[in-house]
Amino acid sequence: MKNILITGADGFIGSHLTEMLLGLGYNVRALSQYNSFNYWGWLENIPARDQLEIVSGDIRDPNYCREITKKIDTIFHLAALIAIPYSYIAPDSYVDTNIKGTLNICQAAKDNGVKRLIHTSTSEVYGTAQYVPIDEKHPKQPQSPYSASKIGADMMAMSFYNAFNLPVTVARPFNTYGPRQSARAIIPTIITQIANGIKEIKLGDLTPTRDFNYVKDTCRGFIALAENNETIGKEVNISSNFEISMIDTLKLIKKIMNSNVNFITDRQRIRPKKSEVLRLWGDNSLIKKLTNFSPEYSIEDGLKETCKWFSDKENLKKYKSNIYNI
Repeated sequence: MKNILITGADGFIGSHLTEMLLGLGYNVRALSQYNSFNYWGWLENIPARDQLEIVSGDIRDPNYCREITKKIDTIFHLAALIAIPYSYIAPDSYVDTNIKGTLNICQAAKDNGVKRLIHTSTSEVYGTAQYVPIDEKHPKQPQSPYSASKIGADMMAMSFYNAFNLPVTVARPFNTYGPRQSARAIIPTIITQIANGIKEIKLGDLTPTRDFNYVKDTCRGFIALAENNETIGKEVNISSNFEISMIDTLKLIKKIMNSNVNFITDRQRIRPKKSEVLRLWGDNSLIKKLTNFSPEYSIEDGLKETCKWFSDKENLKKYKSNIYNI
């Protein structure tokens, strides 16, 4: 794992993973989505150093993917469209980026002899739990165009393992949260509105449950999977094996931030009935068995760190808490 490529490095999890791998001494080529402003997203926060090479491009271009995977040992493929509400109105974009983009990365990795490919999945592929905790054998349920595109991307990656012996691992993180997360997610939505002094928080359905994972634990899980050859050819959950409802998450954040705000239901934040994933609780026994990985942050500790970061005025001003992000 001397030379590493991270796609989606300019995003929430990708930027944290970039920092962590640089801290461990690896050489990182970090892919930021191309734009004419030469803006690198959250990579702007990472100081320049010899071990970090930032490149701009798009995984939807197979020629570009072939170029950036040259002389790379390990790829962490995180680049994807992830917002579920946006997938309802722009599903073609999700097929192009998530499925075709994954195909391009796999083909490029194969052509250039990459030694390891960690492909990022999502717990959304499981849909509402048919049993808990959810292990890797749980059926896949495409309850949104987003989850359907990720199921397709996962299967594309695994097909390259089966057909071409590409050393693929499908990493399946459950709901990751922490500093830099988009305000389209419930935890930043709650925190940014409270931090901005809003008295009534606009939220969607608060009855679903989630298995929340602090971003540093998710990144540690990615690295543990990449460093262990026993994970090749497998789909592996990265989860806390702990379940909490949206309403209890809200109450916990209110307590941490000493807030007495009320919440109101915003109809535009509620998913279509059959599309809402009502319960996610991940079984992490496989990753423990293969790598000895265990999460270090409790939900309380992770939320304290997250609330602290978002409450900083310099960080908070990057978010438009009065606008619903889809």
